[in-house]
Amino acid sequence: MTIASTHLVDDVMRRWPATIRVFLDHRMRCVGCPIACFHTVDDACDEHRVDRAAFLAELRATAASDDIAGPARP
Repeated sequence: MTIASTHLVDDVMRRWPATIRVFLDHRMRCVGCPIACFHTVDDACDEHRVDRAAFLAELRATAASDDIAGPARP
């Protein structure tokens, strides 16, 4: 499954926790935001004036490496 601009921000961060760092690196304060469960990635990019294509590419690369790493072990 690949991340689309129509995915909800909260869903992306829950499915691929490593993507939280991408949001933070772009100074997007979506982590813990009550709107994250309503905003899509597209909405967040518009709100924070972040280049959508570049941001999506970074999210997808991070999610792919998160999938390869598998779930965190205690």
